[in-house]
Amino acid sequence: MTNPWEIAAVLLGVSYLLLAMWEKISCWYAAFVSTAIFLVLFWQAGLLMESALQVYYLGIAVYGWWHWQQGNREDGSLAISRWQTPQHLLAIGGVLALSAGSGFLLSRYTTAAWPYLDSFTTWGAVLTTWMVTRKLLENWLYWIVIDGLSIFLYIDRELYLTAALFAVYVVIVIIGFLTWTRHYRAQFA
Repeated sequence: MTNPWEIAAVLLGVSYLLLAMWEKISCWYAAFVSTAIFLVLFWQAGLLMESALQVYYLGIAVYGWWHWQQGNREDGSLAISRWQTPQHLLAIGGVLALSAGSGFLLSRYTTAAWPYLDSFTTWGAVLTTWMVTRKLLENWLYWIVIDGLSIFLYIDRELYLTAALFAVYVVIVIIGFLTWTRHYRAQFA
């Protein structure tokens, strides 16, 4: 039987992503509540890094809401921006290094499930969520990788509804990338 809390977290998670895709600041409210629920669910499932990630998400939801309010366009909204290749290489290298370190520690000192993969999806999500708060276009491409790998983790831990959520996320992320690409180009038209 599916946990009703997981259903609520999934629905709020989808709401967050759709609202973010449409550049609505209310996405951060849905993110905050969904995150609080997932924090408990992941802890109970033994996904320690995913659970720790939820603590970060609580704070980043507040930061994202605040940063999107600051805006840098004439209409008060925040413009979409892009990174250059060196920034991506540094970011990806950092995620891989942090994943190797925390994966090693988790495999050695805990009973965490999939310590290296859990670490990679966690550190990748830390970076990529921050990218969303800054409205960096490429965040959507990073999410394709992270969400795709997360599906495997959740199926393995029997969080089937959450795995389905992440499958939906992959589709929404692709649409989000196309939508933000159009918005990004329109900024310069």
